[in-house]
Amino acid sequence: MTETISDEAWMDAALSFGRRALGRCAPNPAVGALLVKDGTLVARGVTGSGGRPHAETQALQAAGAAARGATLYATLEPCAHRGETPPCAEAIVAAGVARVVTAMQDPDPRVSGKGHDILRAGGIEVVTGVREAAARRDHLGHMLRVTQGRPMVTLKLAQTRDGFAAGAPHDPRLSVTGPLADAQTHLERAAHDAIMIGAGTAREDDPLLTVRLPGMEDQLRLRVVIDGNLTLSPGSRFAALARTVPTLVIALATTPDDAVERFCEATGAEVARVGADPLGRVLPPAALAALAKRGVTRVFCEGGPRLAESLLAAGLVDIVMLHTGPKAFGGAGRLALRPAARAVLEDTQLYRLTDAFELGPDKITHYEKVC
Repeated sequence: MTETISDEAWMDAALSFGRRALGRCAPNPAVGALLVKDGTLVARGVTGSGGRPHAETQALQAAGAAARGATLYATLEPCAHRGETPPCAEAIVAAGVARVVTAMQDPDPRVSGKGHDILRAGGIEVVTGVREAAARRDHLGHMLRVTQGRPMVTLKLAQTRDGFAAGAPHDPRLSVTGPLADAQTHLERAAHDAIMIGAGTAREDDPLLTVRLPGMEDQLRLRVVIDGNLTLSPGSRFAALARTVPTLVIALATTPDDAVERFCEATGAEVARVGADPLGRVLPPAALAALAKRGVTRVFCEGGPRLAESLLAAGLVDIVMLHTGPKAFGGAGRLALRPAARAVLEDTQLYRLTDAFELGPDKITHYEKVC
């Protein structure tokens, strides 16, 4: 007796395939689509670089006439609005697909429910909500951008066994984790649209914020620095890459035009100006709103404790990746999270532990915001 592969199993495969596009397809979501006929995979598609072409149209084109009578598995409701291309829902009807299984409805008001309606009106059987929880995690950046006007934020923190992120001022840079954990960080950079730090990290660590795994050197991501007063040194390693790697500095709205012009000429970076909080610092929600307007859906924050704490306090962190090295610092240094911020992370009404594993000697702990 031949066992029939379930809708759930095919959707798991579509979700896995769609994740290949994470970090590459902004401003559109990373959708995976599979066409299955008589229990056999006929074709597949994933959102293209920059958001086009859509996953469903790629799968239909690859399948050709074999799409007629097939089942389409899509991790998000097919689009219903006309943009640069006709709606995917109409293309699915025209191809003669018999059945469509989706993981979730698209929250974009231009689509929400309308794509499913077009399919049903075209005589297609529609099943929704298959593996919805997994799809909502994968499409969280898209969901937040269209419903809250901000990208999703993954906060990565590295700490010693006793909770420190750095030594005292003017101490040498503290090496906390090993090569396996560092490689994981590069993979996460590639899976996000932007990599963000604060001015302090830019000044003290002077990071490159690039993806430097073998074979992935061309995976350029937008580098973002929260730097209210434009303190980034034009002579830094970070600034030296700004003419070849997309770089955005988010400054205060009060920054004069001539200062912005001089800064851009000296560094090659772009500057966006946003509002200030009561302490005169860049307002985190405004910074994220500016990124969303640029089409950014997923931000990987590698900033220091101050930026981490401001984002946590504002309720703007969706995923926390805590990397803990095997050694204690044992001295006077800078905590990865001060007690108030750590209390936020450990509050089970705000965050839940979702994963914990080891990479070599390092412990990796993942938390998700409780919706």
